[in-house]
Amino acid sequence: MSPWYLLDSTEVLQQLDANVVHGLSQPEVTHRLKKYGFNELTELPGESLWQLLWKQLTATMVLVLIVAALISVALRDYTNAVAIFAIVVFNAILGVQQEYQAGQAISALKKLAVSTVKVRRDGRVQALSARQLVPGDIVLLETGNLVAADYRLLESSNLRIQESSLGVSKGWGSTFVWRL
Repeated sequence: MSPWYLLDSTEVLQQLDANVVHGLSQPEVTHRLKKYGFNELTELPGESLWQLLWKQLTATMVLVLIVAALISVALRDYTNAVAIFAIVVFNAILGVQQEYQAGQAISALKKLAVSTVKVRRDGRVQALSARQLVPGDIVLLETGNLVAADYRLLESSNLRIQESSLGVSKGWGSTFVWRL
């Protein structure tokens, strides 16, 4: 399948076997939920601080620095050895902190997930949990709605988008179709 943004909207609808007027049927939604799963961020079990630290200290460049520091100690060049060890410790602390914060950001994104969306299914508009979105769903956005998944724009009226630093966007007066 080619990139969705390169395809005409009618081609996207054909490839997703979706109908703008009627939406997906309930049996098709059930099939797609089984095939693709729920529309949610999967949270992997987090690594402990010790695991994060071990990962930082076993990186190739850090190992090279540790060997260089040991060679400096063997040559009795303690000034360089201390400087290199300080760089290794600083790098490890910074790396652990960044990875920990990245994990926290993913958890925060999951909590920001949209709780309900308006979807056209079986010829009528339904409000349902964003978890139940499947590829091919026709999603209706109104003023102030948060985007619950990746969408392909089909039509719009006075569309304006605000992108925040966490990637949450708002759409106004637009109709989208969800894509993989």
